[in-house]
Amino acid sequence: MKTGDAEVLQAAVDWLESGYAVELVTLVEAWGSSPRPVGSLAAVRNDGKLVGSVSGGCIEKQLATRLRGNGQTSVVQHDISHDQAVRYGLPCGGSLKLVMEQLEDAMPLRSILRELEESRLVSRTVDLESGKARIGPADKGERLRFNGSTLTKVFGPVRGLLLIGAGQLSRHVAELASVLDYDVTVCEPRESFADVWNVPGTRIDSRSPDEVVRELANDPAMAVLALTHDPNLDDLALMEALDRDMVYVGALGSRRSNASRRKRLGFLGLSETQLDRLHGPVGLDIGSRTPAEIAVSIMAQVIAVRNGKTFPR
Repeated sequence: MKTGDAEVLQAAVDWLESGYAVELVTLVEAWGSSPRPVGSLAAVRNDGKLVGSVSGGCIEKQLATRLRGNGQTSVVQHDISHDQAVRYGLPCGGSLKLVMEQLEDAMPLRSILRELEESRLVSRTVDLESGKARIGPADKGERLRFNGSTLTKVFGPVRGLLLIGAGQLSRHVAELASVLDYDVTVCEPRESFADVWNVPGTRIDSRSPDEVVRELANDPAMAVLALTHDPNLDDLALMEALDRDMVYVGALGSRRSNASRRKRLGFLGLSETQLDRLHGPVGLDIGSRTPAEIAVSIMAQVIAVRNGKTFPR
């Protein structure tokens, strides 16, 4: 599965190579109630086809009918009226500032897509006066920079996710996480599991879980999920992860198994403060039963914690 940005870029490449005129639209500023974050992307074809979203539906119809085809790059401001806000469930109206580019060459976009397939960060900088774009390396902490004359957007995963175990649940979590722009590493020292792992855009690491966590410990934005249900593997990862500043640490298991795990990790030297950072049972309680449903609940909790939301444990 592709991320939203990759889906838009792929559509733009396909359309350009089929002879259509295409505009790339980037949301660079927003005021009031905006259902899409700054940096959101859309591609518009000259027959009205549109992929992606910069407003959640408020102005996409206008975009699909206004392809200019003049080869120029421009900044356009759109206002979301009160009626539109009510229609799309927003608390109030707002304004959006968009950069609209007439694309001509599919090859630079293809180069970005190749980098994304390898889970690498890449930046695209556009000079608004000339319309020329250049592709280059990117810093992990940056997503979008706009100063009125140039626009730089970073493509690729900026958040890390380490999964312990390469089982069925990990596969579903990895697929969801990849769509959400996470850089996914799977730690699986068991050869029988590692050999059948086949989720595109993810890396498999066969070393011991504690070794892998130590290597990734310099990234406080890293989330760690222990999903093997095997204490011989999960506990090694948790001992290292809970001793470090990582945004999220979770472990699979029932409330009873989580209580046993906490006691075990306490005997091994972790403090109550460290143990309180553990999310277990992992995931939000949404009544999930199947591996796919559990994966949704897990990623929902990871997103919530990243966004500062709290829930009863």
